[in-house]
Amino acid sequence: MTTLAAVAANFTRDLEQNYALIASLVDEARDRNVDFLVFPEAAIGGYLSSLGNHGDTVRNSDRSLPPAISLDGAEIRRVQEIVGDLVVAIGFCEIDKDGETRYNAAAVLDGTQIYGSYRKVHQPLGENMSYSAGAEYGVFDTPVGRVGLQICYDKAFPEAARSMALDGAEIIASLSAWPAARTATAENLQDDRWTYRFNLFDMARALDNQVFWVSSNQSGTFGSLRYVGNAKVVDPGGNILATTELGSGMAVAEVDIAVTFQAMRGGMFHLRDRRPDVYTALTDLDHGGAWQGLAHA
Repeated sequence: MTTLAAVAANFTRDLEQNYALIASLVDEARDRNVDFLVFPEAAIGGYLSSLGNHGDTVRNSDRSLPPAISLDGAEIRRVQEIVGDLVVAIGFCEIDKDGETRYNAAAVLDGTQIYGSYRKVHQPLGENMSYSAGAEYGVFDTPVGRVGLQICYDKAFPEAARSMALDGAEIIASLSAWPAARTATAENLQDDRWTYRFNLFDMARALDNQVFWVSSNQSGTFGSLRYVGNAKVVDPGGNILATTELGSGMAVAEVDIAVTFQAMRGGMFHLRDRRPDVYTALTDLDHGGAWQGLAHA
């Protein structure tokens, strides 16, 4: 059996406060026998305080930007010291070796090893004014199985999760700083249309690919953003096994990966039953720019 857990919590620019919160959540995870713990996007140093072509999203402005962290830097080592033998996925702002280029990034690691890292590919609402985009998805062998990483807006693109499932991902960790809608926000954020989309994407991507989906998110507020929480663990049938809903906390579920895969994939196995020969038109449409016409149809 493997115990999976997703965090909903509020992380800011205060690194010491972040480390203390990480330590507290790790303690709770140990008490609950968690094997794999997924922290939110930007858990080390916080996310942007606004989205759009204004405020701290302006590239090359240091105002309120998250601290730039290298994979071999002191900040990641501090997290490794805290987590020990617990395997975690965690988000941060990665600085490239050139010392200038920033990426919205995540890594899966424990106290002794970084198993893999990822740079966010899909960027919403002016995020590209603060971060450069990544260019690939990886799947990493870890003590809890083969794990794929993606960040926030990535979940809106079925191709992202599918590429990792085809590379053997058993668990996909989806780390987010997903806010409520910026306009016509619902009075109860659990009913907000962006909360609905967040939850629907999580269930759909798990079911599309028949994988375990561990979805973390920021909670509370930061700058102009109001996060919707709803950290969750979803099984390969698209069923939510545990969720925090709007609150901060930890969604925990004990699963049997091998037995679940055998049951869920024993009949209809989506990856096996694909017809790639029929889908070539997708890449042809991309190259021909036909999607631009569809957007205005």
